[in-house]
Amino acid sequence: MIIDSHVNLHAPQFDEDRQAVIDRARAAGVALMVNICDRVSNFAACRAVAEAPDIWCTVGTHPHEARENPELSAASLVALAADPRVVGIGECGLDFHYDLSPRDIQARVFRAHVAAARETGLPLVVHTREADAAMAEILETEYAAGPFRLLMHCYTSGTELARRAADLGAWFSVSGIATFKAAEDVRAVIRDMPADRIIVETDCPYLAPVPHRGRRNEPAYVPHVLAKLADIRGWSLAEAESRTEDAFFALFDRIPRT
Repeated sequence: MIIDSHVNLHAPQFDEDRQAVIDRARAAGVALMVNICDRVSNFAACRAVAEAPDIWCTVGTHPHEARENPELSAASLVALAADPRVVGIGECGLDFHYDLSPRDIQARVFRAHVAAARETGLPLVVHTREADAAMAEILETEYAAGPFRLLMHCYTSGTELARRAADLGAWFSVSGIATFKAAEDVRAVIRDMPADRIIVETDCPYLAPVPHRGRRNEPAYVPHVLAKLADIRGWSLAEAESRTEDAFFALFDRIPRT
């Protein structure tokens, strides 16, 4: 089973042909997709895409958008996560590259998501960019206060954060960046990820893999990511598909496995 663990199908880039994009994904063999919430105020749009039986969703606010609701509470997230189509909390985290939200607000909102993941038992979908030390500190401090499951989505950060997250039992998702010629540092980290905790994603409409780089990304391209993961890890394509499927269902366990 090929699964795209991170799509943004409610994004405006798909307004003109959303259903055609979904149809192409199915034709390419993509059996499941998880539509990722960018901000709580946009949850209704994210959730609407998850009416399809093979598409699920998350609830959360990206660090870029944290300034929109700096007092976001875990209780608000928990209430929305009661929807049976919601299978994760996030995307949330820290992004110190763009700093589109103040760093203290990013951290506060991120901790609310952690609390919601801990309370619901749903996995935390983590975005981190140029914030390795702060991310490691929050994850370790919060985990010590009570365990939760987490996914380091589209992981491109350093080896030290990867090690510390793995020690907390983190899963990791591999994106089209792994196919980029200049991304050898990313591939080096992928080689050391826990073999039973790796999944794949497109993060569409962003980060289209080679040979589609520079175009709008879409879920139909996730087989290219899977093939690159197999190459990096020295797995057959069938083994990569089986391993990532097992890892996906171990993490997103609200989704029934058929």
